[in-house]
Amino acid sequence: MSVPDETHGRRPIPEAPGVSRRAAVQRLALGVIAAPAVLRGRYRLFGEGTQQYSARAVTLMQESVVVDLLNQFRFADFAEKPPKSVLWLSKSRSMTASDWEMYRTSGYTVLCLGHAPADYQGGIRFFADWNGFFAEYPDWFTRIDDASDFARAKSSGKMGIMITFQNSDHFRTPDDVDTFFTLGQRLSQLTYNYQNRIGSGFLEQNDGGLTVFGGQVIERMNKVGMAVDVSHCADRTTLDALAASKRPVVFSHASCRALMPDHARCKTDEMIRKMAATGGVMGIPFLRMMVHPKEPVTVEHALDHFDHVKRLVGVEHLAVGSDMDVVGNPNPVNGPGRGNPATPNFERYHLHVNEKGEWLLTIKGLDHPRRMFDVTEGLIRRRYSDAEITAILGGNAQRVLGTIWAGMP
Repeated sequence: MSVPDETHGRRPIPEAPGVSRRAAVQRLALGVIAAPAVLRGRYRLFGEGTQQYSARAVTLMQESVVVDLLNQFRFADFAEKPPKSVLWLSKSRSMTASDWEMYRTSGYTVLCLGHAPADYQGGIRFFADWNGFFAEYPDWFTRIDDASDFARAKSSGKMGIMITFQNSDHFRTPDDVDTFFTLGQRLSQLTYNYQNRIGSGFLEQNDGGLTVFGGQVIERMNKVGMAVDVSHCADRTTLDALAASKRPVVFSHASCRALMPDHARCKTDEMIRKMAATGGVMGIPFLRMMVHPKEPVTVEHALDHFDHVKRLVGVEHLAVGSDMDVVGNPNPVNGPGRGNPATPNFERYHLHVNEKGEWLLTIKGLDHPRRMFDVTEGLIRRRYSDAEITAILGGNAQRVLGTIWAGMP
């Protein structure tokens, strides 16, 4: 079914379940947005800060199921003893109502996690920790297991969490795909940065493409209904996976190499076209080195990637994959160091640095918990229709994942 666009004359996009305009207006009326700003046609969210958003942007956010295809929930802040990201998963009832407020007011409906388990046991433990977390906070969070859970999370006011992995080292055999699907995993990135038994990551010295074992894993993922994600895969591995999968393929967080020449972490137009041909979707990230080759980097540069994909394959293949946590961090903070620049081929990330040699990762305006309101305003500036914006915010992700999960055992 398509939503007719009577305002902006753009092509129809597939309709996704969401919240009615009446329900959105009722939420506004309950005091979620500061009333004096309403009278001026601008909204100051929850009466805090100075940033104001248009009535159209706020209504779209209120009506839409807003999905982030790669969000780490909360990176560790080592100034906290212990970091809340550790505390919440290890100590009963340690998350407070004040902690929850940031998630409640973020505008997000569903976050797809980005953990990368080192092995089978690590994957099992991660599920144990998160399932315990859901049991501790059933009024605030819910696990996303099937397509109907998106609308259920939205209507209940809870935040949906989809347990997704950023590597597939936990699959010892194809049968492990069934095991983790039963536990609740609904998407798996085939490789992270380097070689595994499935294929090559983009930092690998030589890209050997999809292995025989990788083909078996994809076949089993297709069978059970687990989404294939190739965001960090090297070029040949990406193209091999796109050819091998019989269900839509996802780029949970990837940008366009056409706008980032020689950046191997970004996807070529050929890859994007082939992803679209599978019926897949591409989440645009919000990190400087992924959206513009040199400083300064602004919100507009991130929006350029939305525009490029739209022109290339259509808006129905666009989504958001911020590659950050809800706070707005792209990495753990206040720790003994940021990553490991000595990692082989790390320079392929093309990190931006300041005069002190410090990494510049986040983009001003997209580095805070309510950044999806800023994304919505940006899409409005770029003259996207309401139906197109709703699709990008989460409708396309719902549709594609629902297609992949259809007929699940």
